[in-house]
Amino acid sequence: MATLIHTLADHSNDVNYCAFSSSCLATCSLDKTIRVYSLSNFTELPYSPLKGHTYAVHCCCFSPSGRVLASCSTDGTTALWDARDGRRLAVLEQPGASPVRVCRFSPEATYLLSGAADGSVVLWNMQSLKLYRSGNVKGGSLVACAFSPNGNFFVTGSSSGDLTIWDDKMRCLYNENAHDLGVTCCDISSHPVSDSENGFKYFQMASCGQDNQIKLWLILFADFLGVELKYKCTLNGHSAPVLACAFSCDGQMIVSGSVDKCVIIYETSTGNTLHTLSQHTRYVTTCAFAPHSPLLATGSMDKTVHIWQLDLRQPCAGDTVENKSKVAVENWSEDDVSAWLYAQDLADFVGLFKMNNIGGKELLNLTKESLANELKIESLGQRSKVLQKIEELRMTMISVSVPVPDEFLCPITRELMNDPVIATDGYSYEREAMENWISSRRSSPMTNLPLHSLMLTPNRTLKMAISRWLETQQK
Repeated sequence: MATLIHTLADHSNDVNYCAFSSSCLATCSLDKTIRVYSLSNFTELPYSPLKGHTYAVHCCCFSPSGRVLASCSTDGTTALWDARDGRRLAVLEQPGASPVRVCRFSPEATYLLSGAADGSVVLWNMQSLKLYRSGNVKGGSLVACAFSPNGNFFVTGSSSGDLTIWDDKMRCLYNENAHDLGVTCCDISSHPVSDSENGFKYFQMASCGQDNQIKLWLILFADFLGVELKYKCTLNGHSAPVLACAFSCDGQMIVSGSVDKCVIIYETSTGNTLHTLSQHTRYVTTCAFAPHSPLLATGSMDKTVHIWQLDLRQPCAGDTVENKSKVAVENWSEDDVSAWLYAQDLADFVGLFKMNNIGGKELLNLTKESLANELKIESLGQRSKVLQKIEELRMTMISVSVPVPDEFLCPITRELMNDPVIATDGYSYEREAMENWISSRRSSPMTNLPLHSLMLTPNRTLKMAISRWLETQQK
């Protein structure tokens, strides 16, 4: 069930795009402004609206940490803003000064991609704020883009109908004419799906176009195998060009907006329509799922942004174990846990969990120590993988009713921290994520400034606060 809980009507012209961070919603418009709202009560932040573009703003997006907001415009620039106080940090000028239609951060914020009406695509180095690589699509405007989950590849869509896969050296690896009348948007789910034919991990990609269609694809990103794009199916729910699409964070749903004024939410595994929302009075131009709460935002040429609450507790077609309520998870049988393990690509542990009589209650109480000492899982990597999936399950249950406080989320993974540590930049991170980060670089994930030391100090106060908060949510 999707319930309209709030409408934002501050823009004086068409809404072109909306984007979530863990705590904010940003919207941009033909009225040349970007507006930023708090998710706690949907009030506009004191520094909003952001002004500086001289023509229409087409797209906006937050960096993975939520600290930086990017916006791009017909004026040929992409602007970077501090999402905490609204300061403009930089203005990046597109080569050729062509109108910039789309912008997107890579998953680790190493790069910012900007695509323009003349077909130019630019990767900007986010540490130096300088142009890193540039290229061009053939025969059309660049209107859509999405990064692979590892950030080593990205996909662009053009008004000529082509989907093009690039690597981070700006080499064109694959091209597919996907929509005869032009691509309008594309998105890549961050959750992999298994392909039974060869066992490789594919990711779901969606593209939508002027042909009224949403196409789902399976895409393989592998440095040693190259890339592969496989057509999966077509979703035909709209009666007019589809202008926007986006995956939910768990990859189980996809939402689309269309010239037919409708918003449709589909189940990705079956293609079934879960909800059709028809409250907008003009073309729906943008839609986005919130990362850590059951919220959906849709924007339109009617100058409004609707905020929808998704009731994930209500059973629907293809309901999965992650969508069950907290009580249901606690009452899972051993077979329910086995089904969950299979769904999370943890099938190797089914026998072990059954042998130890792990039901729902026991699953929720597993820790790093019990995985090592009681279940005897020797591999640190395997223990971390299991624990991460359990944390995601706990987070899903909690996010149904209460958003996780932003300070409890690791700035790198945007997940609830289990072992927080303080780095020398003064910020707290999940230990494993920060150790992986500093193994290949010596800069701060938050500021991009050099770290004068790689020392990590346990943040016991924060860990205790998270534990107390989790206990209150489980009562």
